Amino acid sequence: MHLSPRSQLAIGLVLALLLAVTRGQHFATVNLPSASWAVFFLAGVLLKPRWVFPALFLEATALDFSMVALGTVDDWCTSPAYWILVPAYAALWGGGRLYAGWHRDELRSLAVLALTVLVSALVCHLLSSGGFYFLSGRYPEPTLAAFLPRIGWYYPRFLANLALYVGVATALYIGARAFFQQQRVEAKP
Repeated sequence: MHLSPRSQLAIGLVLALLLAVTRGQHFATVNLPSASWAVFFLAGVLLKPRWVFPALFLEATALDFSMVALGTVDDWCTSPAYWILVPAYAALWGGGRLYAGWHRDELRSLAVLALTVLVSALVCHLLSSGGFYFLSGRYPEPTLAAFLPRIGWYYPRFLANLALYVGVATALYIGARAFFQQQRVEAKP
């Protein structure tokens, strides 16, 4: 998948804005589903510069800690386990990078995309949720037996949000690709 630097800049700005307006209760008056996971995955797919990952993570962190400081959210999730989000989001970003290399403009790429989303989301969930459960100090005497049912409870919701945004992005990509192909056909003498 080759995108011009101008297209990558536009996509990067849209992803940063999407992260800002969907992460917690701060700007938006309507609570949109969190796009955080999708932003990291899509950035891995669509944006080449490696500095994008730390920049997006810094944005997410600044949003989270500013919301706590402003009192718009409580500090429940800000514990030493917060930093497990670095490898968790890296799993999504890395999954996106892998998919970018595997992508072909063929229908079967949708199956590869779906599988990549499922696996990278599961790794992200196990790291973020497991890290919080076992390392935050919020749960006295955490056990694997008590953690396992939490996967079935929380993973589908996070996966649904990710799938929603990746699905919209995929539809936009397919639509834009068809539009530009049609433009090229019409431009030929």
